Amino acid sequence: MSDTKTVYLVAVAADPVVVRVEGRACFQNCRCLKEFFATMTGRGQTRFVLDLARCTGMDSTFLGVVAGAAIELRGRAPAGALIVRSPGPRNLELLRNLGLHRLLTVVEDIATSENPCTPLDCQPEKSELANARLALEAHQNLVAVDATNQARFEDVLVFLQNRVGQG
Repeated sequence: MSDTKTVYLVAVAADPVVVRVEGRACFQNCRCLKEFFATMTGRGQTRFVLDLARCTGMDSTFLGVVAGAAIELRGRAPAGALIVRSPGPRNLELLRNLGLHRLLTVVEDIATSENPCTPLDCQPEKSELANARLALEAHQNLVAVDATNQARFEDVLVFLQNRVGQG
């Protein structure tokens, strides 16, 4: 699959719910994933598998969206779980560098349901302000996961806070 088109495939009838990422997961295409997690947790789903076997790369905004979902799931009673499947060496390195391996369960392989997957409708957000809000929240999630991420993303956070503050 080409990096030019990223697809999030979901199996909502599965337990756990499966999300397969095909292509590069980034700020330009992860809003639909954030909305998907919110919708599914709103329906009472608490167990998810994020399959990264065909994910060619991830940026910090995407990782912050995943962190936010994991934080939400952990805060439920009973606690939910977000399992990352087959991240590959580079994506695993990114997860570890940002401390997400302590929040997520990372496995090389896990049996998942053979329920059919459907693509999420991921239209790019046209509002620069909405994009800045998404990125700001995602990076704040990364800081919540690991305080050392504050220094990593300090410039990004200041820029985004200023942009969101300007409205």
